[in-house]
Amino acid sequence: MTLVAGVDSSTQSCKVLVVDAGTGAVVRAGRATHPDGTEVDPDAWWHALEQAVAAAGGIDDVAAVSVGAQQHGMVCLDEDGDVVRPALLWNDNRSAEAATQLVDELGGPAAWAEAVGVVPVASFTNSKLRWLADHEPEHARRTAAVCLPHDWLTWRLSGATDIDALVTDRSDASGTGYWSPATGRYRDDLLRLALGDTASVPRVVGPNEPAGGRPGSSVVLGPGCGDNAGAALGLGAAEGTVVVSIGTSGVVSAVSPVPSQDPEGVVAGFADGTGRFLPLVVTLNAARVLDATARLLGVGHDRLSELALSAPPGADGVVLVPYLEGERTPVRPRSTGSLHGLTLSTTGPSHVARAAVEGMLCALADGLDALERQGARVDRVVLVGGGAASEAVRRIAPTVFGRPVQVPEPGEYVALGAARQAAWVLAGTTTPPEWSASRTLLFEEEPVPRVRERYAHARDATLDRIDAGRGNARS
Repeated sequence: MTLVAGVDSSTQSCKVLVVDAGTGAVVRAGRATHPDGTEVDPDAWWHALEQAVAAAGGIDDVAAVSVGAQQHGMVCLDEDGDVVRPALLWNDNRSAEAATQLVDELGGPAAWAEAVGVVPVASFTNSKLRWLADHEPEHARRTAAVCLPHDWLTWRLSGATDIDALVTDRSDASGTGYWSPATGRYRDDLLRLALGDTASVPRVVGPNEPAGGRPGSSVVLGPGCGDNAGAALGLGAAEGTVVVSIGTSGVVSAVSPVPSQDPEGVVAGFADGTGRFLPLVVTLNAARVLDATARLLGVGHDRLSELALSAPPGADGVVLVPYLEGERTPVRPRSTGSLHGLTLSTTGPSHVARAAVEGMLCALADGLDALERQGARVDRVVLVGGGAASEAVRRIAPTVFGRPVQVPEPGEYVALGAARQAAWVLAGTTTPPEWSASRTLLFEEEPVPRVRERYAHARDATLDRIDAGRGNARS
């Protein structure tokens, strides 16, 4: 049996899967936690990777390794390859004003969409680089290379110390704001616009090309990928599949044969891990909405689900607009959540629980609409992530999305996708290996249009209030 390993270095933890390269069957696994916060010393990722590898029984017997990781994180290195400052993660909103500046300086959202397929928001690497240049100019001047979490971990695995040896893949490069999925090239002018100077960036390699090897062994390193592309690979997503992931963030993505250019900036025109494209919409508020509501009601997640299902669809008019951590889609980083429609008869736990689940799903359904406006096919909706474990989420999702929903068995699909890429690189074939599809549960319920109609009304009222009170909170 030939073994390969896949890594998922996410916001919260590092997972390692050792997998049979021929079948995709998981042989063993390991996990280690990451520190909390929106900025992290990259060494913490490396130590967590070492711990997760050890928990998985080591990787000395694997033939190839590939790393999937959280996207956008800004890792700055000096000429010697040392980390300049802690990495700013995708969910760090301090660069919101910098993003607005960048949008304006290039001529507006449409100009960015045409240039690189994305419109800067606080999450993206280029916005964080502008913040660095404005607020920590000494660190900006010291920055000789910029890379992303998966790039840095792959580089460390390779044993390289020269910043010129950094490599990345299309999926992660497409989330920087200075690489174009349509042309397959960096936009050095946009990197200079953000940082104020030039810097070395990782070489982009193809999805089935080796990115080097581990020192002192014959283990091949795959190019790696961003977490969303890794999940699509792990799930075997094809054109027509829309994946809705409910984790720390909410992600709605669809595999596409053509690049996306949304002048409104709602849909990010990313690349996938196979040579195609992965237009997606991201919300900052997803599973943590359920966490917060459970704390508010003083219950666990199982009880929260029971309460939500005990209330009628639409929660008798109670609506939660779930912008509890600010929001990326729509771009309101300083927004807050709002609860609408309360009456004396609807202030009980069940109505609030139902409104929380429906509000979170309605925000994701807005993303589904945006993908369709960009021409994405929606043949099936696949629901994954920690939030998909909720029975209420599973059963309510079809009423909000207006389509049947498939829920695959729980699994580490980003790490599995990275392992599939490692097996692909090892095989040297033109397409990824065909692995057995995971078992899925199907949830079918009649759509309830009034849920989204009421949510849209409450959402728009919330946005109007935010903009009126804060002078347009896009910044």
